[in-house]
Amino acid sequence: MHIPDKPTLHKAKDPHTELADHHAVDHLKKDDHGHDHGASHGSVKSYLIGFALSVILTAIPFALTMMKVLPSQMLVPVILILGVVQILVHLHYFLHMDTSSSQVWNNAAFVFTAIILGILIIGTIWVMTHLNHNMHPGMMAGGMG
Repeated sequence: MHIPDKPTLHKAKDPHTELADHHAVDHLKKDDHGHDHGASHGSVKSYLIGFALSVILTAIPFALTMMKVLPSQMLVPVILILGVVQILVHLHYFLHMDTSSSQVWNNAAFVFTAIILGILIIGTIWVMTHLNHNMHPGMMAGGMG
């Protein structure tokens, strides 16, 4: 079978044929994945590293809680810190977010989402705390007691 140096594409009437032509062109480009959409892809090794780190970062808080190694005042911050580390592992190994120039818009969208979630969570805690304080039965004027 002869493969031309420069593939020529014709306007396909069937979208499946057009898709097949697209993948044929990508295959001729000799890229590693059979397609190139500008996104970085991880190797099996990086996925396994990410998976192993995720399992370890899940098992540590579970073990600390079940074995009662730390007092509860120290356990909650440790679990939160390990949770943040696990988020970073997922962002790096599974979502392939890094500081490269190709990830600028993904990082901007992530930061925007994090800010909105922060406002939502902090605002909810603030409102619920004030509602609890203001609606506490013992604090009401002219209460039942």
